[in-house]
Amino acid sequence: MNWSDEETVAQITENPHLQYFIGFPAIQEKAPFDASFTIHFRKRLDSSLINQVNEWIVEAQMQKTEPKQPKQNDDDDSHGGMASTEKAPLKPNNDPEPTNQGKLLIDATCVPADIVYPTDLRLLNDAREKLEGMIDTLHEPYQGLQRNHRTYRKKARKEYLAIAKQRNPRQKTLRKAIGKQLNFVRRNLLQIEKLADPGGLESLSRRQYRELLVIQELYHQQRYMHESKTHQVNDWIVSIEQPYVRPIVRGKDDANVEFGAEI
Repeated sequence: MNWSDEETVAQITENPHLQYFIGFPAIQEKAPFDASFTIHFRKRLDSSLINQVNEWIVEAQMQKTEPKQPKQNDDDDSHGGMASTEKAPLKPNNDPEPTNQGKLLIDATCVPADIVYPTDLRLLNDAREKLEGMIDTLHEPYQGLQRNHRTYRKKARKEYLAIAKQRNPRQKTLRKAIGKQLNFVRRNLLQIEKLADPGGLESLSRRQYRELLVIQELYHQQRYMHESKTHQVNDWIVSIEQPYVRPIVRGKDDANVEFGAEI
């Protein structure tokens, strides 16, 4: 498997089959030994012993897969001293025929996605930054003809970092910051609507246009949750790049909620 010593210890800790293989009488959840001890185990198993074990494995496998040759009938009593040229019939295989029994139960209900842990404040900040890029793209054909629309991006970035750098901000402070970011996002959406009136949205790339549609729905969801003071909404968007990802409560010890596409 090309595992490192640390990874080997971690795999043994998480895998009951490996624990059984090395002789544990019961499953344990702590590491059986330190990763530095593996060098002593390797000294006890030199290369000659490993090669011998490999030869035993190959030999045993070849004996299992080697086809059995049918025996010829050499009884010449009933054929006047002549050996029979007919081949002996193959003996039937004594192995039982495989049958389908039972049902296969699939327990997985979520395909985990590799996304940053979503928070309302971070999602709105990402949406605001993407909208600012779209405003710059839409204004590019009018460069030199008219001034770009004001987005207050420096002020919005400063407002976001003031809360994001805090370890545990107060609920009232966090709610106020989310309200400010909602206003920035709303302002940017209105600016894009004004820029789209004369020339449309053809200058946006396909990715930007797709993200614009996602951000519009994200804004409506976040505005609804902010005004109704709730944290539940249907089809909750937790990633702008992957809008199909949903939060799924799994009840695991390490992560109560997983983020991924539902099966």
